[in-house]
Amino acid sequence: MDKLVIEGGVPLTGSIDVSGSKNAALPILFAAILVDGTADLGNVPRLRDIQTTLRLLEMLGCDCQREADRVLVTPGQLKAEAPYDLVRTMRASVLCLGPLLARIGQARVALPGGCAIGARPVDQHLKALEQMGARFELEEGYILGRCRQLKGAHITFDMPTVGGTENLLMASVLAEGETVLENVAREPEVVDLANFLVACGAQIEGQGTSCIRIRGVSSLQGAAYAVMPDRIEAGTFLVAAGITGGELLLRQCPFSDLEAVILKLQGMGMSITTTAEGVLARCAGPLRGTDVTTRPHPGFPTDMQAQIMALMCLAEGSSVVEESIFENRFMHVLELMRMGAQIRVSGHTAMVRGVRRLTGAPVMASDLRASASLVLAGLAARGVTEVRRIYHLDRGYEQIEHKLNAVGARIRREQE
Repeated sequence: MDKLVIEGGVPLTGSIDVSGSKNAALPILFAAILVDGTADLGNVPRLRDIQTTLRLLEMLGCDCQREADRVLVTPGQLKAEAPYDLVRTMRASVLCLGPLLARIGQARVALPGGCAIGARPVDQHLKALEQMGARFELEEGYILGRCRQLKGAHITFDMPTVGGTENLLMASVLAEGETVLENVAREPEVVDLANFLVACGAQIEGQGTSCIRIRGVSSLQGAAYAVMPDRIEAGTFLVAAGITGGELLLRQCPFSDLEAVILKLQGMGMSITTTAEGVLARCAGPLRGTDVTTRPHPGFPTDMQAQIMALMCLAEGSSVVEESIFENRFMHVLELMRMGAQIRVSGHTAMVRGVRRLTGAPVMASDLRASASLVLAGLAARGVTEVRRIYHLDRGYEQIEHKLNAVGARIRREQE
């Protein structure tokens, strides 16, 4: 198992290219199950979750070819089973459920795993698919689904769910008749999936709003499509500029998709502006505390909560973070406190009192975004920080130590 060893205290300066979005690429890869022909996908990041998805697609009967950031997926004789050994490592594996039901009328998918940040049940996926004619049984840790032909339906989610919206989008494009999805997730990654499906011939309206309409078609054709840039990776690098007192130019940065994050960072004292080359971020003066409540898009993303908390640790005054999405997403707090942070947690709320400096220490990553927050804290800390269990980090950040070292960081990967 690897760890990152970080010698902190160096302002980061230079340019970073933002990779393709993991959270957009994963559902788009599963959507390739639906096409006749080949899905030619560009800007696909090299991540552990992407490799797991490609292995799963191959087990489901797809031919997958990869060269650099380009992936070709061609469905063949499709199989119905997504086995536990793969699904347990990645929650997004449940996104094969909708495409398999739409394409071959059956699916046997292991209950998913992934980051330990909360229960995130799939009941909304199943309830919605049942309204379209699917029937489900739970059998030895597997979801067993069957249908003859999915039928269009009017579905209202109990609450916005990104995975549920994506699964139903994919199931609906080949369903008979019209499907209306209400109270859906509005995240940019959902929009990117819908845009890929439209490029393949799907009839979809309303993506990016709370109501999406899909008119089923008889088949989808292969298409070339570039995955959107990763807004969470970009947001992480914006924080890296602020926490180290540096200046970074982010190329391919999805500025408009980061509005809630950028407004908070600017309120804390950072300068973030668009230029002809990308987005320029620097620390314009002393950092100030702020308050953040995580919300579904267009609110502040839960996937940036841990990173901005690391920045709050060095801001003047007090900050308050309210986590309203996942019930178990403060596991990075104790590790930040090992580095000298002053944080008090009460239920779903954390109060952060800024300190003058953080000090390097051995810390343990508990999930993907917690890993990123500890790397950020290590970049700013005095002394050496060891971030252990970074397999979480490798699930969502493409060569993060190489990108950061190229702009002045001192990070090396070692075996524990």
